[in-house]
Amino acid sequence: MISAEQVKELREITGAGMMECKKVLTEVDGDMAKAQDLLRERGIVKATKKAGRIAAEGLVESYKSSNNQNGVLVEVNIETDFAAKNPDFRKFVADVAKHIEENSPADVEELKNQKFDGETTVSEALTNLVAKIGENTTLRRFEHFKGDDKTYVESYIHGDGRIGVLVEFTADNMSSVKDNEEFKTMAKDVAMHVAAAKPEYSSREEVPSEVLDKEKEIIKAQAVNEGKPEAIAEKMVEGRINKFYKDVVITEQEFVKNPDITVGKLVEEVGKTCGAEGLKFVKFARLERGEGIEKKEENFAEEVMKQING
Repeated sequence: MISAEQVKELREITGAGMMECKKVLTEVDGDMAKAQDLLRERGIVKATKKAGRIAAEGLVESYKSSNNQNGVLVEVNIETDFAAKNPDFRKFVADVAKHIEENSPADVEELKNQKFDGETTVSEALTNLVAKIGENTTLRRFEHFKGDDKTYVESYIHGDGRIGVLVEFTADNMSSVKDNEEFKTMAKDVAMHVAAAKPEYSSREEVPSEVLDKEKEIIKAQAVNEGKPEAIAEKMVEGRINKFYKDVVITEQEFVKNPDITVGKLVEEVGKTCGAEGLKFVKFARLERGEGIEKKEENFAEEVMKQING
């Protein structure tokens, strides 16, 4: 039995009509992923990326080394937007970002166990913060880019800590290029592009084979459902897979500030004009506050009754 909630969720993800959503969910016994694929194969919806559910407050903060060779993004979540503006909370997040750069923990668990200010661990400092502010606080995740004298890292924070981005470039003569204003502007613009365009990969080579194979299957099914013969459908896959790359690979995306060129072309042109030898875009990281966290919804009246009867 397909529930109304399942139909609603699929409709929110794909934008397809209620009846189409219910029909495909019935056909695939409620499998949400298969239902999305089936809708795409039938051409009912365009290929879309499921957006993470933003259901937690907090802050994404960045920190860069003074020579721009290294950079950090960290996300710390808290219960309310009001508490996220608390100066003590914001200082804690900024201090954690700096700590990560200086101490290079391998993961969040190692980070929590590291000494934060002499005697206190990061975990203990977090507990003290919770006691002071009065809201549950979670040190969720971080990204740490560590480079060398050929590396340049730029960061961008959007929406008062809602989205954070790191981008990394390399050049053989980076030491003589990194202070070039045109180069620095380009680096910042690419970081802003990542925030806006949400690329998934830095290059074609990064796209996992299983993702590519699945996309080809869907494209072929779309062509067959359009009435194309099998042989022609096979040929259409190659052309349409290039469109897929343009959607998900940053260097092949249209640059948000000038759609006439790709991000890859922008980097290439700036590299030439500012004399950057072997300039390459290496990678990016993008953290969006609360992405993927589903906030539990409570009926306020029911919650009050639970406490009264408890």
